[in-house]
Amino acid sequence: MSDTAMKSAVAIRHVAFEDLGIFEPMLKARDYRIRYLDPGQLEPAALEVLDVESPELMVVLGGPVGANDEALYPFLPAELAAIRRRIESGRPLLGICLGAQLIARALGGRVFPMPEQEIGYGDLSLTREGLESPLRHLGNPDTVLHWHGDMFETPPGAVRLAYSYPCAHQAFAVGDTVLGLQCHLEVDSRRIEPWLIGHAAELAAAGVDPVAIREQAHRYGPALEARGQQVFHEWLAQAEATLDQA
Repeated sequence: MSDTAMKSAVAIRHVAFEDLGIFEPMLKARDYRIRYLDPGQLEPAALEVLDVESPELMVVLGGPVGANDEALYPFLPAELAAIRRRIESGRPLLGICLGAQLIARALGGRVFPMPEQEIGYGDLSLTREGLESPLRHLGNPDTVLHWHGDMFETPPGAVRLAYSYPCAHQAFAVGDTVLGLQCHLEVDSRRIEPWLIGHAAELAAAGVDPVAIREQAHRYGPALEARGQQVFHEWLAQAEATLDQA
């Protein structure tokens, strides 16, 4: 397919190793040209004028900063404003972990600390609405990768799709075009090592053994990736169909 016929996807990436993972080759197979944007390497003014309305897909990825940390990280207000513009455009938007928390805030929801961090492979359960969504390809419950200390509340106008016992709000959707995931379905288990290195201080502070996560990635990763690909494929197809009808 020629460049003029290709679709575009912009992915806001906060740390290099938290990328699109297994979703990236799927997007390329669907003729998407992917552009990563790293807010830490951009002036906030660049985010303020970022074209977030034109790309066929926008993904906001995870990261170790807090969704409420505007006073510490000046790019966050500009990123929130960009997310609000994307939502107003009606075009497909996916948020993962921090990205989902920022989307929740942009929609008027709260983000707040959990009593304890949820790090490693653990259970995820689906709501009735989740069982009717693309998340239905997951087991109920299923074992997924969690890596967060904060939790979003399902924002106004959204539908709660999933939960875990430490985290009552794990996924939400607004129609067919906005999806927020607290857990990490995008992670390539063969590339878990950069996560363990990049988050070494967080793991140590939380008392989480990186050896255990490495073993869990080997045990659960391949089957979870297959299910995660099914989730993403169905959600993206629905979002594209909605976009085509607009």
